[in-house]
Amino acid sequence: MEVDYSKYEAVIGLEVHAQMLTKSKAFCSDANEYGALPNTQVGPVSLGHPGTLPVHNEAAVAYAVKLGIACGCKIAEHNYYARKNYFYADLPKGYQISQHTTPICEGGHIDIQLKDGTQKRIRLIRIHMEEDTGKSMHDQDLNDTLLDFNRAGVPLVEMVTEPDIRSGEEAYQYLTEVRKLVRYLDICDGNMEEGSMRCDANVSVRLKGAAAFGVKVEVKNMNSISNVQRSIDYEIKRQIEAIEKGETIYQETRTFNALKGETTVMRTKEGASDYRYFPEPDLPPLHITAEYIEQVSKQMPALPKELHALFTKKYGLNEYDASVLTDDKATASYFQELVQHTNNYKAAANWLMVHIRGYLNEQAINIEQFVVPAAKVAELIALVDGGQISNSVASQKVFPELVKQPQQSVLSLAESLNVIQQSDTNALQQWVNEALAKYPEKVAEYRAGKTSLVALFMGEVMKLSKGKADPKLASQIVKQTLDNQ
Repeated sequence: MEVDYSKYEAVIGLEVHAQMLTKSKAFCSDANEYGALPNTQVGPVSLGHPGTLPVHNEAAVAYAVKLGIACGCKIAEHNYYARKNYFYADLPKGYQISQHTTPICEGGHIDIQLKDGTQKRIRLIRIHMEEDTGKSMHDQDLNDTLLDFNRAGVPLVEMVTEPDIRSGEEAYQYLTEVRKLVRYLDICDGNMEEGSMRCDANVSVRLKGAAAFGVKVEVKNMNSISNVQRSIDYEIKRQIEAIEKGETIYQETRTFNALKGETTVMRTKEGASDYRYFPEPDLPPLHITAEYIEQVSKQMPALPKELHALFTKKYGLNEYDASVLTDDKATASYFQELVQHTNNYKAAANWLMVHIRGYLNEQAINIEQFVVPAAKVAELIALVDGGQISNSVASQKVFPELVKQPQQSVLSLAESLNVIQQSDTNALQQWVNEALAKYPEKVAEYRAGKTSLVALFMGEVMKLSKGKADPKLASQIVKQTLDNQ
């Protein structure tokens, strides 16, 4: 049976959980640090022992407010917590402390750009605070499920979108922007592979033009942004094909198998009533004043969108270069430092995106581990701009030495490598004469009209000078000599 997929559209909403990079957990002093041995970062509160009481984590609140400001949300003045009740082995208290009716942030949006250049705004319904659960490990033992409660009680924010997303690609771009944003704010490392950022996708399909939504299916357990896209694309196709066959779509929770590239049923979907929400009696209400929001706002770093505008308008970079340089905070910061020492902004961008990034990739390190100060890279650019060394010599000979001796003067390194370009016209004339004398028949061909032979003569000049001849000046002398003889 041939299916016309084009007559349907997908309606997708995402729920993103981001672990906060606080030193302690959401409601107690247990350490919050990834990678510790199982069950070594637990205590009476996070394990839900009788008689223990939770307390607010001030840093987690500040992080949530930062995210709300960055997304253009309305920050709630009065915040209350609720108990979300369900019974599962990795939930030690038998309930999760979460925000239900009073999320700390309401509204707001994330702007995305698709591959074809289309801009789209994804609206947010809410951002709320809650605590994480423990972690069940089903593959460590043949007979039993093992439980690690280190993660139990880690502070989370959950970002819930309106059903504005229409494809796997839009979901991919949205998650990319969210990850970039939380990393710029230093509130979450955004690492989906380690579970510090997790995403659930609510997917339904309907005929184009229909007002009513289709039946929503939730997809979980996706450990990368690309797998979120893959799972959504699969689920859209599955649902359309099921509808075309006359099958019923059930509201359920499905898991994604990355190896097979398909979703399978986990359980029927719970509704809000199944969680039996009621106000958390052990946590006092949290009041956030306008003065507090202003104080947090003053601590905010420049965000990717602001830096993109700065790089294009002030430094004259194109859209692509600005996007690459603002992709992560550390790269953007290095570029900002670099342009304090040079006015050749395009060269600065190229050095960072090509030569420095190439070196970082070869060494499998990030830019925070790069040992060369930005001022030294600016010195390298100045030598090229001044005609003292060529760009190829700078990247292939001087730069590798600069990495080894990052505090050394770039000029002295170039001199020690004997690569300073020769601009002495007498010396250049001598090399040109030798080059032309080597190819008398080619000289005759040039004078007969084959002007492309200048490249041959220039290659010989560079060889005779061992790469030290100023190519621009040498080219002028070659042409003058050929034309005047």
